[in-house]
Amino acid sequence: MFSWIKFLVLLLFFFLLVTLILYLLGVLSFRLLIDRDGITAASLYEPTTTPLFPPVTPFSTGDGTETTIISKKRREEADNERSHRITFKEHNKMVKICCIGAGYVGGPTMAVIALKCPDIEVAVVDISVPRITAWNSDQLPIYEPGLDDVVKQCRGKNLFFSTDVEKHVYEADIVFVSVNTPTKTRGLGAGKAADLTYWESAARMIADVSKSDKIVVEKSTVPVKTAEAIEKILTHNSKGINFQILSNPEFLAEGTAIEDLFQPDRVLIGGRETTEGQKAIKTLKDVYAHWVPEENIITTNLWSAELSKLAANAFLAQRISSVNAMSALCEATGANVSQVSYAVGKDTRIGPKFLNASVGFGGSCFQKDILNLVYICECNGLPEVAEYWRQVIKINDYQKSRFVNRVVASMFNTVSNKKITILGFAFKKDTGDTRETPAIDVCKGLLGDKARLSIYDPQVTEDQIQRDLSMNKFDWDHPLHLQPMSPATVKQVSVVWDAYAATKDSHAVCILTEWNEFKTLDFQRIYDNMQKPAFVFDGRNVVDIEKLREIGFIVYSIGKPLDGWLKDMPAVA
Repeated sequence: MFSWIKFLVLLLFFFLLVTLILYLLGVLSFRLLIDRDGITAASLYEPTTTPLFPPVTPFSTGDGTETTIISKKRREEADNERSHRITFKEHNKMVKICCIGAGYVGGPTMAVIALKCPDIEVAVVDISVPRITAWNSDQLPIYEPGLDDVVKQCRGKNLFFSTDVEKHVYEADIVFVSVNTPTKTRGLGAGKAADLTYWESAARMIADVSKSDKIVVEKSTVPVKTAEAIEKILTHNSKGINFQILSNPEFLAEGTAIEDLFQPDRVLIGGRETTEGQKAIKTLKDVYAHWVPEENIITTNLWSAELSKLAANAFLAQRISSVNAMSALCEATGANVSQVSYAVGKDTRIGPKFLNASVGFGGSCFQKDILNLVYICECNGLPEVAEYWRQVIKINDYQKSRFVNRVVASMFNTVSNKKITILGFAFKKDTGDTRETPAIDVCKGLLGDKARLSIYDPQVTEDQIQRDLSMNKFDWDHPLHLQPMSPATVKQVSVVWDAYAATKDSHAVCILTEWNEFKTLDFQRIYDNMQKPAFVFDGRNVVDIEKLREIGFIVYSIGKPLDGWLKDMPAVA
């Protein structure tokens, strides 16, 4: 009997325990339902016509917090912000950027991104083993003031240089492409159109090795609509992977590239005007926003960004050709081009920049981009526009040939077997870049008249000078391994590492780069060791003309009133 009573008591206790558990579970479920729908306790007593918050699913904001009660509007804003956020903290990984091309644009740009964005891993890749080896050494492959310090601060931390191109492209979230886009030398558009062989090769490689969605950024200067062609290549080889193409042209001036990157006038980002395209733009914008004020980051569509780069270079080159054209008129009339350009530049609508007369413009962009612009105009049925921009190149070529003619005409109409010193070979000061430097055409013109040249530049090697003087036009813009491996040495050219050694026993000195050290040379010492009469042909307007004439030099300075000696020489066309 006792056993049965005990059993019934235990059964009753068990029943009560189960009932209590079910009750608690019911209360908990009800509270969760209230929280999910945004209902507060007070709202249960409001009239049924009062709208409640719409259902919201709990989500992570990306910084580790959980949000469960939130308005639909706020959730959409937060979801949008989360999809754009560059740190990808929900995946607990560092964002990775890869730049294909370790040249004048890729190297400095990525070094500054790594410096300003320590939470981003940056890899610069190139198939050139010597170039990557140099980037990993104490002797960088390019000279740019401030670059060495930036690289040393980041290299090995979040900045890496490698020849393992496919590995880093595979791992990257954002891939910058900064490869050569040389002018075509044969076939359709030869001499004007951009050769996109290297760009297409890079795009196909990206599509082949990618296993995750990527943003692909045009950093090279490319023709309008290049992004569309690259997009087609990536899409047709995507294997289900989503690629977003952006145009992010560089606006760097060599010699001040690091300063330009630290404090850019503007950062231009162009992308598709779609939801995904705008997300990609926002992602890249967030990278630059680490140090660039938002008002300096401009966003456009793809085609505007691509054309803006060509237009900017065309406008700058046009100003140089304009003042150089005036320099010829100044010499003919006795006007002083420096005074003319100063007066013109005081007009706030014009401004003083890029109004310095010279032997001509150079560098990797101006001529190439204008020729590309000419070709695009011709292809779009705009021959008059094409001819307008072609004149900018013609004036630049005219200025270089005019300089050579002035040298030859002034020296009794011959420089055969005369030693002529070339001071400066880079296309501008504070860089070792010789691409399209006016010095190449001037030297070739003098060599064509059988002159002997002695060349000094503080940043350009003898190998580079010999290579430039022996290569065909446009060969310089191809990768080094595709250039002539052993350029023929020009026997009439010697390269020295001292300005005074270069000028010893010379008949004339031609200043072709505006290096600051040329302004402070001991010209009395130079004059004493030169053949007489001693000539100075200043292609950059850096010397004190009157001081040199007092020493005894016959001086020619572009766009300045001519020396009496020069007026008596044969006219220069």
